[in-house]
Amino acid sequence: MRRLTPKQLQAQHRRQGVRPTAEQAPAAETVTQTGAGEPLAEYRVTQEPYYRAVGDEIELYEAAYEIRMPMMLKGPTGCGKTRFVEYMAWKLGKPLITVSCNEDMTASDLIGRYLLDANGTRWQDGPLTLAARHGALCYLDEVVEARQDTTVAIHPLTDARRILPLEKKGEVVKAHPDFQLVVSYNPGYQSVMKDLKQSTKQRFAALDFDYPEHDVEVEIVAHESGVDADTASKLVHIAERARNLKGHGLDEGLSTRMLAYAGSLIARGIDPLKACRVALVRPITDDLDMRDALDAAVTTYF
Repeated sequence: MRRLTPKQLQAQHRRQGVRPTAEQAPAAETVTQTGAGEPLAEYRVTQEPYYRAVGDEIELYEAAYEIRMPMMLKGPTGCGKTRFVEYMAWKLGKPLITVSCNEDMTASDLIGRYLLDANGTRWQDGPLTLAARHGALCYLDEVVEARQDTTVAIHPLTDARRILPLEKKGEVVKAHPDFQLVVSYNPGYQSVMKDLKQSTKQRFAALDFDYPEHDVEVEIVAHESGVDADTASKLVHIAERARNLKGHGLDEGLSTRMLAYAGSLIARGIDPLKACRVALVRPITDDLDMRDALDAAVTTYF
C-alpha cells in the first residue's frame, strides 16, 4: 500500500471535497498540519526551563550532542534529570519527545504500528520513529521499567548504524542528523530483574545526578516554590535528615521535587507543619514509626 506524502494527501482530499480529521491522518502528517509546516513544532520547548547547574553537566552534554552520542542520566527520583533534558532541548533548539517507560510498553509502542480507520489500514509512527525520522531528542524516562525485549529495539539507533528497522512496514529509517537518544533511570531501584543489559549500557555515555549541595538546593526550592530563602533552607534541612534514613526504613529520600511541592503549599498560606506532612511525610512512607520520626524532623525546623 503506497503511502501518500502530505501534499499528495491534501490534493486528494481537495479532489474528494473532504477535510481530513486528525484521526484519519498519520501522526507525522497531523503534526505537520498543526505545526505550520514543521513536523515536530508541538514538541519544541519554547520557554527556557529553570535549571541550576551543579557541575559541568551542561558542557559535557553539549560535547556529546555534537557527535550525537547517546546519553544516559543516572540519579535518584526527583533530582532534576528530566528538567535537565528539557533545558538542554531548549538550549540546543531541538524538539523533545518524552516517553515514560513502563513494564507494559512494547516495541510497537515505541516504533509504531498499523492502525485501522474508515479508509483502511495506515501506518502510525511511534515516538521513537517520529524522533529519528524528523530529528528530535527522544527521552526514555525510567528506561529500566520497560521490558528488556523492548529496550533492545533501540540498539540499531545507538551505534554507528543510526538506523531503525520497521520490520512490520518493511522500511529502514535512517536517523536524522539532529536525532539523539537519551535515557534515564534510578540506580537505587536496580535489581536482577530490573536493570539494563550490558549490551545496552555500553552504547551510552553516562552522567551522574544527585541531590544538590545545601545552598544550591535552597536556591532551587525557593525559585520553584516561591518561598523565602529561610523557609527553603528549613525544607532542605528536613530533606537532608530524611535522606540519612535511606536504607534504614526508607527506600528513597525526600526529593527536591517534593520540597518544591511543600514550599508551594507554604507559599499559598498553608501552615508549614501541615504542608510538610501532606507533601513530604505522608507520600514517602506508610510506616507509623517512620512517619513519627519524619514528623519530629519537621517540628524541629517549623
